[in-house]
Amino acid sequence: MGGASSSSSSPATAGSYSAEAAQALCCACVGQSTVAVEESWGRYDAVLGPGCHFVPWCVGRRVAGYLSLRVQQLDVRCETKTKDNVFVTVVASVQYRALADKAYDAFYRLTNAHAQIQSYVFDVIRASVPNMNLDEVFGQKKEVARAVEEELAKAMTMYGYEIVQTLIVDIVPDEVVKRAMNDINAAARLRVAAAERAEAEKIQQVKRAEGEAEAKYLAGVGVARQRQAIVEGLKRFVPNEKDVMDMVLVTQYFDTIRDIGATSRSSTVFIPHGPNAVRDMAAQVRDGLLQATAGGGGAANLKAL
Repeated sequence: MGGASSSSSSPATAGSYSAEAAQALCCACVGQSTVAVEESWGRYDAVLGPGCHFVPWCVGRRVAGYLSLRVQQLDVRCETKTKDNVFVTVVASVQYRALADKAYDAFYRLTNAHAQIQSYVFDVIRASVPNMNLDEVFGQKKEVARAVEEELAKAMTMYGYEIVQTLIVDIVPDEVVKRAMNDINAAARLRVAAAERAEAEKIQQVKRAEGEAEAKYLAGVGVARQRQAIVEGLKRFVPNEKDVMDMVLVTQYFDTIRDIGATSRSSTVFIPHGPNAVRDMAAQVRDGLLQATAGGGGAANLKAL
């Protein structure tokens, strides 16, 4: 499938608005950027430039037609298949013009310039695009346009036309292929976004863990200094090391009870916590420490607490 459209009037009819009146007066008026082809008794005689010319019809002379020298544009739509079996419609825009010094060839040797150009565009595009994948067609459209222009320049010069420029203005894949390409791009972007989001969450968790570890470390340092200060203060007023240790253990016990009650998500094992239970537990801890140090590490144990 394919088609062509032109943005200017046909060369054979350009400037013909005054032909009838001019013939009646034995003169021809040729407009700017236009030439007229004069015949004598049906044979080519001359090319008339812009201006008013005497053409006596009574002696067999007449204007056979007019040829525009303006740059014209022809848009050609060509449907073809790529190397990866995707049908695409390639839109080529060909800008061309007739040459004044080759007006004879442009007027007499070619009947329909549009059809001729369209045929060459179809031939080149359908020979080039099937050797490329779809992505390569989009990336190498300048090469395709250059190939079309070179082929047209060689073919149309003998007919008196100059190819000014050739552009590949659009490449339209099938609608199903376009949707698939959009889905692929969307999936790739979503994958990148998910990776970035996961990386951000990872950084947040690492920073949160580092902060929690630092907070626990500082809290431990604070508790250790607090207990050391308590022990040092008690040693000044309570000479018996056993009583100092009992008081420190009781203080730690009540601190633990307070921490358990401060949160609602603690997994807690309840034990007897009356005065007798506290005394028994303190005695057990103290006896264990004294036995482990063989009676000589009391001061070291107090310092460690």
